[in-house]
Amino acid sequence: MPSLFRFLTVLAVICGIVYGAIFALANFVTPKPREMTFTIGQDKFLKK
Repeated sequence: MPSLFRFLTVLAVICGIVYGAIFALANFVTPKPREMTFTIGQDKFLKK
């Protein structure tokens, strides 16, 4: 039983670290807006 408790504790700590990293990325990192240009070929507009 102690090995199961140790496994669940380690799993909970790892999940907490991953959750904290995702939370930090979502709240503290701001993306830089930039313009995007895509070239679309004419064959995409032709109906067949």
